[in-house]
Amino acid sequence: MGTCQTVTGRPRNSRPVGRPSSLPLHRGLGFTLGRPRIVPRRRVRRVPRAPARPWAAGRRAAAWAGAAARLPALPAGRIRPAPGYGGQGAYGFRPPPPALRPGIIPLRPLGLGDILDGTIKLVRSNPKSVLGLSAIVAAIGSIPVAIGNALLYGELGENLDDPGALENATTSGVATQYGSTLISLAVQFVAVTLLTGVLTRILGRAVFGGRLTAGEAWRLVRPRTGALFGLVALTGLIMLAPMVLLALLLVAVYAGNADPVAALGLTLVFLLLYIPYVLFFTTRFALAAPALVLEGRGVTDSMRRSWNLVTGDFWRVLGILLLTSLLAGLIGSVFTIPFTFVGAFVGLLGGGSTGSIILTAVLITVGATLGSMITYPVQAGVYGLMYADRRMRAEAFDLVLQTAAIEQQRQGWVHASADDLWLPENATPPQPPRADTP
Repeated sequence: MGTCQTVTGRPRNSRPVGRPSSLPLHRGLGFTLGRPRIVPRRRVRRVPRAPARPWAAGRRAAAWAGAAARLPALPAGRIRPAPGYGGQGAYGFRPPPPALRPGIIPLRPLGLGDILDGTIKLVRSNPKSVLGLSAIVAAIGSIPVAIGNALLYGELGENLDDPGALENATTSGVATQYGSTLISLAVQFVAVTLLTGVLTRILGRAVFGGRLTAGEAWRLVRPRTGALFGLVALTGLIMLAPMVLLALLLVAVYAGNADPVAALGLTLVFLLLYIPYVLFFTTRFALAAPALVLEGRGVTDSMRRSWNLVTGDFWRVLGILLLTSLLAGLIGSVFTIPFTFVGAFVGLLGGGSTGSIILTAVLITVGATLGSMITYPVQAGVYGLMYADRRMRAEAFDLVLQTAAIEQQRQGWVHASADDLWLPENATPPQPPRADTP
């Protein structure tokens, strides 16, 4: 038998395919199992590149310019995406530039974070006027309540060992406390109303980056004090009208010798209906005070203005007002509760002495002042910024503010005429909802 010879070479332009095997050469077959298969390598034909044409770029630019000129015009404030295939820069969508922020808020429709941040910046930008006025008003309003509570704790501490005298002291102390509370409410009605107007005027200038002293703000608000008191009184009557109705119903029930359970059930049903009533009208008239101060409107006109601004965004306004009120209440209670607790402890253990009564009144006054000093600016700031936000969303008022801010930046200072931008003649008819608002 002849011997089989194995070809060990391979063509020049070839490459192995598969995995070589270590199996022995099979006799009589002339090949090895698993040996690489020889495949000729495929040649790639290279095409020479065309010479550069420097005039092509100019032709393309002219073609793009002609196409852009034939496109329809876009609304104000919109930017057309640049031609290309994505990415940034010249060949992708260019996001709109950030809104101007000359003062405490960006001049665009505001979100919840913008409103809270703007409120904090209002306090930080003018702490002397904002916190100083708030502290004075809070102290004036809390002194009567503090004195009433101090007298109550003093009488209770003096008669802790005598149950009979303790009962009499409790009755007289509660009467004293109710009387001081009524006096405090009357004082707060005057002081807080004026404070709201002054803080709103300070906020109106702070939106543009300007500052007002307490005296300047008061001179601007003083002509509107009568309208402010009328607004607060009318709003209070609207809120208290159902309570008068409840009182008349309860008098009628007890006059007819009805079951006390029926009177209790009537009261519970009334409360369940009264809470939505208060929330609805509080939200509807929340922007009346800023409209009255900044736009110079009358009482009923400012209430109508607030009603129209809230229309279309009622639930959002309600949610923001509830959340900010909860936050302000929590922050205020952090300062109020410790001082009140220590004051009550001192009053009860002081045995009715003059020193313990004075110390108790001071501690309660300090706690209430610190809590209200934070609460008043937060509430005024949130209501004022909500008013600005609703005008931006409903009337495109941010465009008016941006135009004025650019001019003020060019001049390098904020003129007093910036307050005139809030007047009614700068209001535009309601606009459809904007797609670019948060």
